[in-house]
Amino acid sequence: MFEKLKEVEARYHQLNSQLADPEVASDPNTFRKIAKEQALLQEVVTTFQRYQSVEDEIAENRELLLEDDDDAIKQMAKVELERLNPELEALAQTLKRLLLPRDPLDDKNTYLEIRAGTGGDEAALFAADLFRMYARYAERLGWKIEIVSTNETDRGGFREVIALIEGDSVYSRLKFEAGTHRVQRVPDTESQGRIHTSAVTVAVLPEADDVEINIQDNDLKIDVYRSSGPGGQSVNTTDSAVRITHLPTGLVVICQDEKSQHKNRAKALRVLQARLLEREREEQRQEIEAERRGQVGSGDRSERIRTYNFPQSRITDHRIGFTTHRLDEVLSGNVDELIDPLIAHHQAEALQNLE
Repeated sequence: MFEKLKEVEARYHQLNSQLADPEVASDPNTFRKIAKEQALLQEVVTTFQRYQSVEDEIAENRELLLEDDDDAIKQMAKVELERLNPELEALAQTLKRLLLPRDPLDDKNTYLEIRAGTGGDEAALFAADLFRMYARYAERLGWKIEIVSTNETDRGGFREVIALIEGDSVYSRLKFEAGTHRVQRVPDTESQGRIHTSAVTVAVLPEADDVEINIQDNDLKIDVYRSSGPGGQSVNTTDSAVRITHLPTGLVVICQDEKSQHKNRAKALRVLQARLLEREREEQRQEIEAERRGQVGSGDRSERIRTYNFPQSRITDHRIGFTTHRLDEVLSGNVDELIDPLIAHHQAEALQNLE
């Protein structure tokens, strides 16, 4: 581990030198790329430097404890060792975590797809609640959210909503949200006060680069038609809505939110690229299923990952057995309450497998 840490430290200093180079500073793309890598290494280097400092302090105090004749100094050294040894162990664990292989997709922008499942109107209303939750979370973190496509109900719910979320490390924070979200609550239309159970599926797709997914024109069937909104009323009097079918896989993407056919086509193609990338990654995941069995969930969309129980203000994540009773806070955008325990569990499992 320490050889690796020394390599990281050397690379960090090399990047600092490059950032100070006027030629690099004059090229925004190169400067941004180097600065991003430097920022990723900074925490590792800072922690490693603190680890080395604590190691030196421990060595000095052990020497005092063994060789100094002054009882007061020996007692002081003993107290210092009692403080420093746990810190050194904690720093070692942090360094192991920081050296875990990063998911290359963690820094990607992300398509969030939310669809109503079983439960009719109540499922569609909860789909809208979940979308608002993620939108508020994105706002808290300074992310940009752009709606790509919606299919609304008369009561203000979503049969489907697709949004692109752009910002720092979006996929790393949202990737464990993929799956089936179950809600238990009394619908507004329920006169007897009975609790209904509905389900909503969430898909989290990293945005694909053109170099990752190359789509051939002859693999696409593109249909255009007039947009329509809730209840079937006309939204647009021109053929601006676009439906793209990827013939080799049968995947279909519809986009009708923009008034421009060209913009709807571009958005639909970007969503299709993301879905094809996710399909490719899912095939790879299945090939190494045995190796990943110990990790947090598979992200399979049929997997019930979480239950939101409104009468008890309780949210339970079934993958790690985590429960919180701050349902209102979470729905208001404090999704870190759910995400942080998942990431911590995932890292702990990865460390255990590494050891």
